[in-house]
Amino acid sequence: MTQETKAIIKSTAPVLKEHGEAITQAMYVNLFTAHPEAKELFKNAEPDQYKKLANAVYAYAANIDNLGALAKGIEKMVSVHVKSNIQPHHYPWVGEALLKAIKEVLGDAATDEVINAWSDAYTFLAGVLIAKEKEAYEAK
Repeated sequence: MTQETKAIIKSTAPVLKEHGEAITQAMYVNLFTAHPEAKELFKNAEPDQYKKLANAVYAYAANIDNLGALAKGIEKMVSVHVKSNIQPHHYPWVGEALLKAIKEVLGDAATDEVINAWSDAYTFLAGVLIAKEKEAYEAK
C-alpha cells in the first residue's frame, strides 16, 4: 500500500466516524442483495454487527499508518471469522458491497481517488485476514 493511499485513507477517518454506521448498514444490504447465500455466514451475528464493523473500518482508517495498533482487533476478527467459516472467496463480495456503500452514502465526496484508495486498503487488509485465518484453520 502506497503512502499516498495511506494518506487518503487517513483523511477519510473523520467522515467514517460520522457516517460509518450508515455505510456499514448499506454494505450489508448490498452484500445480501448480491449474495443472499452470505446471510448464512451472519446467522450468529449480533444485531449491532454493523456498528462493530463501522468501528473497525474507522479504526483501520485512523490507524492506517500504524497497523500494529490494530493487532488485537485483527486477532479478534480472525477468531470470529474462523468460527463463522469465512473463506477467501467471501472477501471480494464484502469489498464490492463496501465500496458501493461508500459511494451511496458519501455521494460526490466518494471521488475516484477515495474509492481507489479504499479498494487498495481493503485488498491489503483482506490479504492480512486471509493469511491469519488460513493459519487458524490449519491449527484447528
